[in-house]
Amino acid sequence: MRSGSRIRRKKAMAFGAMALVTILVSASWSSAGAAQPAQPSQRDWQNTIAQTPRPARGCFTAQFPRTSWRAVRCASAPDIPQPPHRGPRPLVVGNGSDIAAQVPTGFISTAIGSFDSVVNVTSESGPIGNSGPSIANAYTLQLNTNFFASTACAGSPNPGCQGWQQFVYANDGSSGAAFIQYWLLQYNAPCPAGVGWHTFSFAGDTDVYCWKNNTGGAVGVPNQPITNLGALSLSGQVSASSDSVTLFDGSTAYTRVGDNAVNAAAGWNTAEFNVFGNGGNSSGGGTATFNTGAALTVRTRTIYGGRAAPLCVATGFTAEMNNLSFGTPAPAMTPPGPAVRFIEDTVGGAATNCAAATTIGDVHAHTVAGLSYDFQAVGDFELAQVGKDFEVQARHVSGAPTWPDASVNQAVATRMGGTTVAVCGGPRLVIDGRNVQLGEGKPLSLPSGVDVTLAGGAYVVTDPSGNSIRVTPHRAPDYMDVAVGVGTWPTRVRGLLGNPDNDVHLLEASDGQIFEVPLSFEDLYHRYGDSWRVSPADSLLAPCGKEAEESNPGKPFFARDLEPKIRERGMSICRQAEVRDPWIDACTLDVAVLGEKAAAVYVGKPPPVLDGNP
Repeated sequence: MRSGSRIRRKKAMAFGAMALVTILVSASWSSAGAAQPAQPSQRDWQNTIAQTPRPARGCFTAQFPRTSWRAVRCASAPDIPQPPHRGPRPLVVGNGSDIAAQVPTGFISTAIGSFDSVVNVTSESGPIGNSGPSIANAYTLQLNTNFFASTACAGSPNPGCQGWQQFVYANDGSSGAAFIQYWLLQYNAPCPAGVGWHTFSFAGDTDVYCWKNNTGGAVGVPNQPITNLGALSLSGQVSASSDSVTLFDGSTAYTRVGDNAVNAAAGWNTAEFNVFGNGGNSSGGGTATFNTGAALTVRTRTIYGGRAAPLCVATGFTAEMNNLSFGTPAPAMTPPGPAVRFIEDTVGGAATNCAAATTIGDVHAHTVAGLSYDFQAVGDFELAQVGKDFEVQARHVSGAPTWPDASVNQAVATRMGGTTVAVCGGPRLVIDGRNVQLGEGKPLSLPSGVDVTLAGGAYVVTDPSGNSIRVTPHRAPDYMDVAVGVGTWPTRVRGLLGNPDNDVHLLEASDGQIFEVPLSFEDLYHRYGDSWRVSPADSLLAPCGKEAEESNPGKPFFARDLEPKIRERGMSICRQAEVRDPWIDACTLDVAVLGEKAAAVYVGKPPPVLDGNP
C-alpha cells in the first residue's frame, strides 16, 4: 500500500452531486385511488386531480380541495403553431436547449411541470406567433413529449415521420387558454384530410409537417400575469384511449380532454417543461423575454409506474425560447418525485447540461461529481470520456521558468461522434482538420449535428445529445479555462474529470485502479495522472502542433507554497472580488501565476462537494 492513499477494488457507490440539475426519486406521489387526508396540501391535491378521470369529452374545472370535475363552456384555442426545434442550439433556453426528464423504464402516463421558486421576476414580454409587437405577459407554458414513432404516420411516405404532442397553456396578455397541440413531423405528404390538420414548413425547407389543436376548443383561463408564475403548474395525462391537459393556478384546476391524435401513450418517455414564447411561424419559435435578474427553479415530475429517479437529459423539443440560460448550480434535493429540478436565470450563461466539470487556471480540476483537486502535470491528457461518442482532451504546458511546478491549459479538443473540434493557442479554431473563422454570436451548425458558437470570447461546442465544452481563451499570459458538460446524468465519466460510480471520494486510473482521496503525491502523478496521458496516436490535439513535453512537478505546489508577499497580495485580490472561502486558495494561486484577471472565474462559483487536496 502506498503512503498517503489506498488502492482498492471498485464497488457500487451512491451518485454524487450535479452541477446544474437535481434528480429525485419518488417521495410523495399518491395514486388517484389511494385514501387521501381529510385536508390534503395543494400539491397533493393537484397530483390527485390531475390523475382523476374526466367525466366526458369537453372542458372542466375543479376547486381545491374537491376531487371532482365540473363542466364549463370551452373557449377558442389559439390558431398558432408551436413548432418543433430546428437549427443550432442557442445559449438560452429553448429550440432544443433545455433540461428534460427521461424515465428509466416504460412510458409516462402523467407529467406535471411547476416552478419551485420564482425570484425577481417583475416583467416579461414577447410577440404572438413570433411576429408583430412585443406584448406584456405574452408567453406559453409547455409540457412537451419527446418525438416518437406514431401510428398516425401511417399515411406518410417517410419512414422517419414521427409524432409529437404538446400540452400548452397560452397567455396573450389579456386572457389564457389550455389545450393540446399535435404534430406529425416530416410527414412529407398532404396532411390527413377532414380532421383539422394544418400544413406547416420551415422557411427554405421542403419537409412537410402537420399540426392541429384538439377539436372543440380550449379551456379558458383568466389572464395570468408573469408575476403569478410561481402559482402556476401544467399537467399532461395520456392513456391508450384518451389524453388531457390541466392548468393549475394554485387552488383552481382547468382541464381540457383531447383527441389522442398521435397515441402518445405508446411513445412518451421524456418530458420537457418550461416557460416559452407564445407560438412560432416558418422562421422558428418566439421568445419570452424576462427582466434582468429573473431566476426560476423548474421541476418536471413524471408518473410512469416506477419510483426510480428519471434521467436528466440535456435536450428540448419545442422551437419557442426564453432569454434565460443555465450555469447556476443545482438546487437542493426536495420532494416530490420522481422529478428533475434545475435553475435558469439571466446570469448563468452556460450551455445546457445535466452535469458539468471544469479545469481552471493552473490547473485546478473540478470533476463532474463535484471533487476539486489540483493537477500540475505537463502533457496531453484525457479530461473526459463518456461512452463511445464524446471525449475531451487538454494540453497542459509548464509555467517554467517562473513557476516550474505549475501547468496551464494551452489547447483543448473534443470528439463528438465523427466530428473533432480543437481550440488551439492564439486562439485558433480547427474543425475536422481545417482552420475556421467564427464570428461573434454566429453559430455554425455542422452536418453531424454539432453546433459551434463563439459567445463573449468563449467557444461553445454542443452535440445532439447535449454534451458540450466551453473553452475560454485568455491572453498575456496565454491559458484556457475549460468547462465540460454532460448531456445525460447519471452516466459514467472517465478521465481526469470523472469519479468511479460518481463518488467524489474516489479517483480511477485508466486501468481501473481505484484511489481514495486525497492521493499521495506519488500516486496522484505517477500512477493516476500518468495513466491518463494521451499517446500521439490517440491525440485529438495534433492540429495544435506537436505534443507537449511530458513531465510531472518536482513537488506539490499550493497557495501556501507562495512567497508570503505574493500570497497575501493574491489573497487580497480574491477577497476584494468576493470569492468564496472554498476557492480562496485556488484563486490566490491563479492570481499569483496568471494575474488579477484569473480571479473572475471564481466569483460566484459554488463550493465543491469535496476538496481533494491534502
